[in-house]
Amino acid sequence: MSYKKYKPYGSINIKNRNWPDKQIEKAPIWCSVDLRDGNQSLPIPMNVDEKVKLFKLLVDIGFKEIEVGFPSASNTEYQFLRHLIDKDLIPYDVTVQVLTQSREHLIKKTFESLKGAKKAIVHLYNSTSILQRRVVFNKSKQEIIDIGVTGAKLLMEYKNKYPETDFSFEYSPESFTGTELEYSLEICEAILDVWKPTPAKKVILNLPSTVEMATPNIYADQIEWFCMNIKNRESVLISLHTHNDRGTSTAASELGILAGADRVEGTLFGNGERTGNLDIMAMALNMHVQGINPELNFSKLYEIAAVYEDCTKMKVHERHPYAGKLVYTAFSGSHQDAIKKGFKANHDSNSNFWEVPYLPIDPHDVGREYEEIIRINSQSGKGGAAFIMENEFGFVLPKSMQNDFGTLVKNQTDLLGTGLSSIQIYDLFKSEYLNIKSPNLLKSYTIQSVQNVETDENIVNIQALISVSGKVMNISGVGNGPVDAFFNALHGSNINGYNFISYDEHALGSGSNSKAATYIQIEYNGQRYFGVGVSSNIDTSSLNALFSAINRKS
Repeated sequence: MSYKKYKPYGSINIKNRNWPDKQIEKAPIWCSVDLRDGNQSLPIPMNVDEKVKLFKLLVDIGFKEIEVGFPSASNTEYQFLRHLIDKDLIPYDVTVQVLTQSREHLIKKTFESLKGAKKAIVHLYNSTSILQRRVVFNKSKQEIIDIGVTGAKLLMEYKNKYPETDFSFEYSPESFTGTELEYSLEICEAILDVWKPTPAKKVILNLPSTVEMATPNIYADQIEWFCMNIKNRESVLISLHTHNDRGTSTAASELGILAGADRVEGTLFGNGERTGNLDIMAMALNMHVQGINPELNFSKLYEIAAVYEDCTKMKVHERHPYAGKLVYTAFSGSHQDAIKKGFKANHDSNSNFWEVPYLPIDPHDVGREYEEIIRINSQSGKGGAAFIMENEFGFVLPKSMQNDFGTLVKNQTDLLGTGLSSIQIYDLFKSEYLNIKSPNLLKSYTIQSVQNVETDENIVNIQALISVSGKVMNISGVGNGPVDAFFNALHGSNINGYNFISYDEHALGSGSNSKAATYIQIEYNGQRYFGVGVSSNIDTSSLNALFSAINRKS
């Protein structure tokens, strides 16, 4: 790998930079470029119907500015925009944006495509970078400025031909990050001299990281320098448009906001040329988890992802921030245990703040369900299986039993060589604890209880019909409760050698019709065994749990 053929980017000479000490406090103006930048990067660009469907989704999410295409470059783009306008599909509070190069025939067709629109942003651009001036255009700095200024004048001219539309203008020095800062300032101010913005009618200056060439702090320095030096700053909206060539477009945009930018362009799930654009969803939800209203609604993220995948034929990666199918899933046993404890602590504290280990966002905020959080495989621990059993099936396993069942689950995953679903875990629980009916089976029983109120003593007599290895027998015993009496009855019938260790119970569900779950632990020759019983009768549940433990030993 010949790393020596690459030049370091270098730093920006800016003194007393302010952005490192700032925090994001409010959402920027968002502009979706899914229908333009996102669409042009697709192997098969969207047709009109797909673009309409995606446009409606963007409106539902809450975007107020949407770049709908490059109508002068494609008939599909042109027809799509005309469809939006002719069918009155653009809400009154949404402004469509269109892109055009600085060529008169393209500008003319762009304005024709917008005829009848109530509001529109016309986005003019030309490339200004050192490399493109030399390699692509072979033009001087002044010649490149002349291209931009010519286009700016044409926008003013064509604007006057369509007085029914409220036009705003945007200019991008394409490849801003590859352009000398002083020169980018010079060309942008030449454009401002033509458009003459005011605080009431601002112009958008979009400073794109068309190719991400350096670390995000460098981009932030560029934005802060530009904001400090541009004339008529109060009449200008500074916009960001980052790409993800270095994998840091989100960080670059966030730092760019700290550096003074007002507006951000990007796409859903980062779709775009090469490695993609800024993922607006990720940046917006980053604000959400900092207690900032992002002013975009991603509460139905699964549905948003489904529409996006249907329209673009792209796939959202399983590990994509916030949206991936596995991002709220823990396989590690220690992670699962921490999540389980975090949910309980968060619930018990009645806090207004979300604080659960490994989950920076409440999955419910984006339409996910808690049962999706933990999956069980060979790397999982006791906490994960216990979480599934409690949160999906209502069984609150005693702490001492969690390791017992967790070991069974782990052995099963090793045997199968795959993870277990919640249903598979429940089936394993039933087969190992609830459905063990041999060699011992409780068939029927009667209980007589005498309570001495004066001495607070309880005497329980039990008679039971049981089957032992197919042989039916009657047993009887006395104790201070049904389980103690039954235990003594078993000893009296030579079913002995067992020591009673622990007893736990809880209701499964709520209400008078709820069933009881009972957990009993016994010891035999130094080995301990758990049994579980479930019944609408607490005594039956307890006796079944005892036989379950004895049968598991057998």
